[in-house]
Amino acid sequence: MRIVTYKRIEEFVAKHADAGTPLYVWYHTVSIKNWDSINDLRRDFNGVDYVGNHRFVFNIKGNSYRLVAIISFNAKKLYIRFIGTHAEYDKLKDIKNL
Repeated sequence: MRIVTYKRIEEFVAKHADAGTPLYVWYHTVSIKNWDSINDLRRDFNGVDYVGNHRFVFNIKGNSYRLVAIISFNAKKLYIRFIGTHAEYDKLKDIKNL
């Protein structure tokens, strides 16, 4: 999958250094995949949640952090819409339209 918004990872890690290794592992895993469906995605990330409107929520570092991404399976692209702490994620009002 092509991750279009990698800069968000760098910006987040600059503020939360402990998220660096888990996010870079996530990035590497995603970047070598070519998922065709949510079933393919769940083979690699069985804890991923689909929240609607092509948005998926990944748990990072044992659920300390959350990453929300738009995935276009047809285009093989992933757009990072949000990376934050679990508490920051819980404050989001409209995840489906991030």
